[in-house]
Amino acid sequence: MTSPLPERAGRRCHNRLNPLHSTHYFSPDLGRELAALGVGDPTAAYLAARAAAMGAVDAGVVTATFYNFRPGLVARHVPAVWETASPAVVLAARLRAVDATLRRLLGEEVRTAEEVAEAAELALVAAQACTPVARPLYAAHARLPVPEEPHLALWHAATLLREHRGDGHLAVLLAAELDPLEALVSHTATGKGMAPQWALGTRGWKRAEWDAAVERLRGRGLLDGDGELTPAGAALRREIEAETDRLDRAPYAHLGAAGVERLTELAGGLAGRALAAGAFPAGMTGKG
Repeated sequence: MTSPLPERAGRRCHNRLNPLHSTHYFSPDLGRELAALGVGDPTAAYLAARAAAMGAVDAGVVTATFYNFRPGLVARHVPAVWETASPAVVLAARLRAVDATLRRLLGEEVRTAEEVAEAAELALVAAQACTPVARPLYAAHARLPVPEEPHLALWHAATLLREHRGDGHLAVLLAAELDPLEALVSHTATGKGMAPQWALGTRGWKRAEWDAAVERLRGRGLLDGDGELTPAGAALRREIEAETDRLDRAPYAHLGAAGVERLTELAGGLAGRALAAGAFPAGMTGKG
């Protein structure tokens, strides 16, 4: 009989796995691969790389599934990017970039390391319990083949688990009546989200739009006059994460407490090495 899953165990595991998925978004390898296809703009490269699993979708679908990008920014690049590089070509380029990124950050031994193979096996077992209903980004990635090499299989499984949780998170944000920019602003106010300047620079929002979202959140009693979360705002963000945990419980319950603990340990070690190798830009998160 399996032991019960500890509270927040799935979230802790996700927080260790997610950086392994996300490294390629900040990697020169992705920029190089997409630029070779004619997609030189960094925003276009990100949108194409993450959306390609859904096929040649239009700007509305990308905006809806990504949630926190300014619609005008997405429309500037989608669907035009598919005329430059088809989704299938982008997916192949993305996998090459992931391969290069993980080997650069973690060393060539990542391809044969026993802990990587073990982590991949555990993460794929967890992903078996993910469900596609009302989860479009997960469903799109779930139809892709599992790569043969363990480090790429681990990345693939981390991607499935990330998008599964993310799709559920968007449903929770809708239930909380936080629009895309309000979700960004309130998450930044926790100190755990993207820094405001980073969010503005990468998501396409204007400062006036950001300030208007701050005022709306103040009007709801979620932010104070200094832009900090009020007790009600902090409680709402905690409720959002707890409900996201509930909707994302199935894969970690399927893996079991011991498996989740081991996967968290293995992924944490790999993610720590990637962070130490400079996988992410300085100043990307926080309130500054």
